[in-house]
Amino acid sequence: MPYILHLTERSLWEEARARGTWEHSTRGRTLQQEGFIHFSTRAQLPGVAALLYGPAGEGPDDLVVLVVDPTRLDAPLRYEAPEPGGEEFPHVYGPVPVDAVVAVEPWP
Repeated sequence: MPYILHLTERSLWEEARARGTWEHSTRGRTLQQEGFIHFSTRAQLPGVAALLYGPAGEGPDDLVVLVVDPTRLDAPLRYEAPEPGGEEFPHVYGPVPVDAVVAVEPWP
C-alpha cells in the first residue's frame, strides 16, 4: 500500500512526537474539529500545498511532509472525494501514532 502524506509545520510535528500521536487534520483544524485527518498522495501534495499555503508555498519557513505508512495505522483509512465525482483523497478517521510516520521531509 502506498504511503500517504501530510504537510504541516515542524513545530506541530515536534509537539505530536512528544504526545505520541498526530491529531491535526489540516491547517488550523484538529481531528476533533474535522472528524478525520486530511492526507494526500505524492501527486496531490503540490496542489494541497498551494491551497493551504499559497501558490508558491508561502507559509511558515518550517514546513515538513509527514510520510505515513498506512499499514501502521490503528484507525480506518478511506479514500474520499470532497464532492461527488471529484478526486479522492486519503482520510484517516482517528489519531495517527507517531511510529506510523516513517519519514519527515522538508517542504519544498
